[in-house]
Amino acid sequence: MFDKVKKNGTELLGKTNRIVEGTSIVGDIVSKADFRLDGELIGNFTSQGKLVIGATGVIKGEIICNNADIEGEFHGKIKVLEILNIKAAAKIHGEVAVGKLSIEPGAEFTATCTMLTHNKEVTLRDGERPE
Repeated sequence: MFDKVKKNGTELLGKTNRIVEGTSIVGDIVSKADFRLDGELIGNFTSQGKLVIGATGVIKGEIICNNADIEGEFHGKIKVLEILNIKAAAKIHGEVAVGKLSIEPGAEFTATCTMLTHNKEVTLRDGERPE
């Protein structure tokens, strides 16, 4: 009745997953599409898209993604292969590895920072996280 179509990721462009304020997740999230988090994640996040942590969003764990905008709080280790934008209200604590970094005045940035010399796309494999 329903045909299963194998998705290669291109039809996910322009679509965004969302975790709203007041929602807490304990565990890991893996996504091929863009993702907006206004709630709380205690765990790891891996995406081939862009991660947006809204003003009420909090992540405690490890992040690996292609691009990110952070306005909320992050505690842990983050690897952004392309551009990390840190907004004025953001609070970042931990380890940061980025291709390019933008920090607005007023942001709380208490982290070690490493600039990546090579950019390659995040690849997701069943059961594995990219290194």
